[in-house]
Amino acid sequence: METGVTSDPPNLGVSSLLRFQVGLSRLRRMSKRTDLTEALEVVETAKKTFAGMLQKVEDQGGLTEEMYIKYLSFQYHLTKGVQRSFFKVAGHPQLSGKNRLRQFLFKFALEEEPHYKVAEVDLERMGREPLPCILDVSLWWAYMDKIVEERPFVRLGAALVLENLGAGAGALGHRLLDDAPYLNKSNTRFLTIHFHEILPHGAEIVEALETAPLDEEDKVQLVEGANIGAIMYLRMAGWAIASDPLTFEIFDPVSSLDRQEMGEYEDLEELVAY
Repeated sequence: METGVTSDPPNLGVSSLLRFQVGLSRLRRMSKRTDLTEALEVVETAKKTFAGMLQKVEDQGGLTEEMYIKYLSFQYHLTKGVQRSFFKVAGHPQLSGKNRLRQFLFKFALEEEPHYKVAEVDLERMGREPLPCILDVSLWWAYMDKIVEERPFVRLGAALVLENLGAGAGALGHRLLDDAPYLNKSNTRFLTIHFHEILPHGAEIVEALETAPLDEEDKVQLVEGANIGAIMYLRMAGWAIASDPLTFEIFDPVSSLDRQEMGEYEDLEELVAY
């Protein structure tokens, strides 16, 4: 069935293709490095767990439209105001002497900032709007906003997981999109970006951390953040794909604790183009 979403590598311009190839090269080098070994082991466990969840979705008939709406909705709330965390991390005294990492985080934050609007546009193109914020997203921000003040690398450990999950979905993720008749290039911009074939943020954050002069406490915090980030994100995913009975069957997870963001982004038109 033709849906406008392809499981083949994206048709990229020369500059984007070079970034994609560089990202792949960085990912291949992960296993040869040792500085982030324990944190990257958590990343791999999260990727396998997420792939297992997606496999169950496929086995049970595929990605329904309601699942997709819920996925975009929690991502809308999760990415809204995300730049604030990374600016706080970059400004923390624990990153003193790690200026290249600080520079990366500033650039990364600016690239991530408009992504909640991309999720919103995808929903608008389906005639929908974001569902209310759910408890697990509210808990995410309540936790991350607090811990970033004292243990900034916990936030980076969580980012390490989240930025590598999309690429970990691989062919299975593309196949789920291909088989969904309601999807096309116009309403999958958020996912296209977050497969990280165009913006290889997963590989970039690994390289930024690998090349930073980390001490033992930094590494401990990264592992803590990777574990907590994986648990919290996969719970959100479980709500979206109806695999967590607590949040989709037994209780109502709607939360009134939401983030407000009123930004205007000059690159949004390019991001949502198809």
